[in-house]
Amino acid sequence: MPDSSTRDGSSALPKGFQGAKRWLNQLVDFEKTRLRRFSAVEMKLERMQKLMHALGNPQDSVRCIHVAGTNGKGSVSHMVDNMMRGIGYTVGRYTSPHLTDVRERIAVGGMEIDKTAFGDVITKVAEAAQGIDFEPTFFEALTAAAFVHFEAEAVDLAVIEVGLGGRLDCTNIIHPVLTIITKLDIDHAPILGDTLAKIAAEKAGIMKSGAPCFTLQQEPEALEALEARAKEVGCDLYVLGREIEFSRRFGTEDDKGSHCRICVIRDDRQYMHIPAPAPGEHQAINTGLAIAVVDELRQSEFTGDEQGMLEKLAQTDFPGRMELIHPAPRIIGDGAHNPSAIGAFIRSIGGHIPFDSMVCVIGCCEDKDIDGILTEAARGGDKFFFTKAKSNPRAADPRDLQRRFQELSGKMSQVADDLPTALLEASKAVGRDDIICVIGSYYLAGEAKQWLADRRAAKEAAATPS
Repeated sequence: MPDSSTRDGSSALPKGFQGAKRWLNQLVDFEKTRLRRFSAVEMKLERMQKLMHALGNPQDSVRCIHVAGTNGKGSVSHMVDNMMRGIGYTVGRYTSPHLTDVRERIAVGGMEIDKTAFGDVITKVAEAAQGIDFEPTFFEALTAAAFVHFEAEAVDLAVIEVGLGGRLDCTNIIHPVLTIITKLDIDHAPILGDTLAKIAAEKAGIMKSGAPCFTLQQEPEALEALEARAKEVGCDLYVLGREIEFSRRFGTEDDKGSHCRICVIRDDRQYMHIPAPAPGEHQAINTGLAIAVVDELRQSEFTGDEQGMLEKLAQTDFPGRMELIHPAPRIIGDGAHNPSAIGAFIRSIGGHIPFDSMVCVIGCCEDKDIDGILTEAARGGDKFFFTKAKSNPRAADPRDLQRRFQELSGKMSQVADDLPTALLEASKAVGRDDIICVIGSYYLAGEAKQWLADRRAAKEAAATPS
């Protein structure tokens, strides 16, 4: 490993926020690397253990919840974070990927890490990395930085989202108070396996002896794999709708419009007719899972007020999940990036947002189930613009997407070489009551959000008298 923080051989440590970003960006970033089976060296937890040892093992000072799954990890993480803060605790949250700013990944008290603190923790990680025999990856370095920050902030609890899989993910160096496994589906098959049973086994790798695991109803082969792992390690497995009584109903009210209400019952504790803070049946289920988790915590050392918990739940933000990123024309960004997530998005839009016509700006990674994504998108979209995120080398060629789409659907479609062109052309194609949906990738949704924000800022600046 080079004994420096830069590619040019300099031994200088990064300084400040911009220096921290430059140091991170020269590291290997598997999030933006064409998917393949990583080598045994790349996926060894010993790498992360060495780096954390060099930092003094800050993760051992932090009580954690570990969250894995295919879809819903971020939503559940945000809801658990909010509810635990609502009952009076200081909570850290580590999630990925980010939409527009890398600092989004590390938050305490609902606020992303500030630039000064980010520069400081990345410098500490870079300094520690000089003392080990390998260069950390982008994700390893950020994960280490999160734990350094959470220890410094003396958080009461940290919600840690898995990056990829679970068993060999670099976050899997913690000893959590409990674990969560959200909805499982086929994704990252070249690494995690091509069946639900194989994927579930990888995700179940976060289970630890004595730490209860909470999940929701899964396909039988996935649930069987989770149950086998729970029995092997010696942890209790609680399934929403099985060990935990759960129900949901869809309704319309004057003050809330169309929404889902849920009921969660555990022993003599009842959470009745709670409004889900985000639209969609899938989010109602995620809400039930999050409430069950916080209920479990409240029965142990994390006591607190139910009213504050539910008030804070209602205030949860869901960045990149059915997020209105531009008001007129209405543009909604969503990071849905596999068939089941796209399907859930389309159903949620249809059930909760009135519109005449839906125009989809879509781009996805080349290693995804592209035909499945396009099939689900075609169920709701009326016209399609295929493009790609410029920040992602894994992005599929939009011309290939259009070709495959035409084989699956007879709906209108165009190709745009870049996202701004796609957004401008889509805006010309909609009327006042139509919507534009940017879907298929977090990278695409994030770039759209940033480009639109920059464009609005430029217009405001131009309109302001000098």
